[in-house]
Amino acid sequence: MGDIVSGNHQIDLSAARAATVREIETAGVVAVIRLNDATQPRALADALYEGGIRAIEVTMTVPRAIALIEELASSLPTDMLLGAGTVLDVETARHVIQAGARFVVSPVFKPDLIEEGHRRNVPVMPGCFTPTEILAAWEAGADIVKVFPASSLGPTFFREIRGPLPEVRLMPTGGVTRDNAGDWIREGAVAIGAGTALVDARAVAERRFDLIAANARHFMEAVRLARGIYRLRRNFSSRVLSNSRKRPKLSASGAALFLCR
Repeated sequence: MGDIVSGNHQIDLSAARAATVREIETAGVVAVIRLNDATQPRALADALYEGGIRAIEVTMTVPRAIALIEELASSLPTDMLLGAGTVLDVETARHVIQAGARFVVSPVFKPDLIEEGHRRNVPVMPGCFTPTEILAAWEAGADIVKVFPASSLGPTFFREIRGPLPEVRLMPTGGVTRDNAGDWIREGAVAIGAGTALVDARAVAERRFDLIAANARHFMEAVRLARGIYRLRRNFSSRVLSNSRKRPKLSASGAALFLCR
């Protein structure tokens, strides 16, 4: 697979990068690890995996984040996608990719980050807030646009932005919870980024990884159910549109006869 074309936007994707984008979309939930103490990374990753999570993002605010990515990259299950978050500059992007990150996430939109990721066949998800930023990032080649902080906008923003920009892949991060996880998917998000609501710092500190796994299951179930509803909506809308196009047009005489009844 070479290019993915959506609307007027063509993302020049290598096969590896295209596959990673599909994996993120299939995963549905990206677990954002932002902890002050990550001394048990593998136990945390195992708990998330047990709960159904297949994509995790280690942020650069975690102590020894790059070393942690390198450690996890060599030990995670092959179907667990590992990425780096809070990447703010090209140099950091290079380091995390060399350490084993398969996708790069930033809270801001910087075109040079996208360029660096693409040079190394790694998807980049820049953080954007306004429609102007979202479109600029998409046109710059963003593989998925991270809407951040999503809590300030709400799920209905996705419905409204996808009206004029239906081809843009959107993922909310910041304020995504168990209760509203499905709402974002129903409004068109390709996946969700879940941080403290999923990776609870207290549960990690107390080594209650069973709670982390249970929480992950709730998130995954919410996404699964929401995707079913979203598909039904799209299929229904497509059928209505198709049927409306098939309706025969009345001739002038027929219209006149109809109006006279």
